[in-house]
Amino acid sequence: MYGIILAGGLGTRLGSLTTVINKHLLPVYDSPMIFYPIRTLVSLGVTKLLIVVGGNSDSFIKLIGDGKQFGLSSAYYAYQDGEGGIADALKLGRNFVPEGSPFILCLGDNIFDDLNFDIQLALNNASSPIDSATIVLKEVSNPQRFGVATVGRNNIITEIEEKPENPKSNLAVTGLYIYPYEAFKVIETLKPSNRGELEITDLNNYFIKDYRIAWVKHEGTWLDCGTINSLYNSNTVMASKGRNKKDVKKFEKVMSIVNIS
Repeated sequence: MYGIILAGGLGTRLGSLTTVINKHLLPVYDSPMIFYPIRTLVSLGVTKLLIVVGGNSDSFIKLIGDGKQFGLSSAYYAYQDGEGGIADALKLGRNFVPEGSPFILCLGDNIFDDLNFDIQLALNNASSPIDSATIVLKEVSNPQRFGVATVGRNNIITEIEEKPENPKSNLAVTGLYIYPYEAFKVIETLKPSNRGELEITDLNNYFIKDYRIAWVKHEGTWLDCGTINSLYNSNTVMASKGRNKKDVKKFEKVMSIVNIS
């Protein structure tokens, strides 16, 4: 399975933190941010990975190398010049993914924990004859910050709005997607938004228009590390989870000693 992680951009919302380092190399608890999406894609069956980097990106190859430390068979790199939007960065994967193959896309500043949906079903949808896309949604308390999906009858997505002032639902579009190869061809037809970027929402709405998009809801932890506040929150959450895991191991060790005695 082929996977793409988008780790480009300039990270300007993080201020001086990204003056000399790419945002995706910043620490989240005990790991560089980029490690989390790599682990997510590997857990979903990705063996060949393309990482789209940008800004100050020299350290990616030194840190990740060929990806074998994560269980990948190979890792490749492409460079995005500037900030042209998520769909613009995704274009760089066209020569990486074989013609006709589906692929999984993950944003490099997104952390998923406790993935609990049937990803194999989603993969089957993506590779079916109708070439559908699949997106992952999450119920959130602040949908105004994200792309927001409206789900109608029969659980069909009817619309996605980008950062709406008055959201029609609380279902945020996360940074985890499964696309057919056709997505690369669709991107070539997109026009820049008012922000001057090629929007991933426009790509998703293309598949929505043809009723060729499925969705799954993520019930576990989803963290977006794109701002100072969300980066701080992500560190806090992952540190708490890390401590809990260590406490469990410590407890199990103590109990094993007690049982032996």
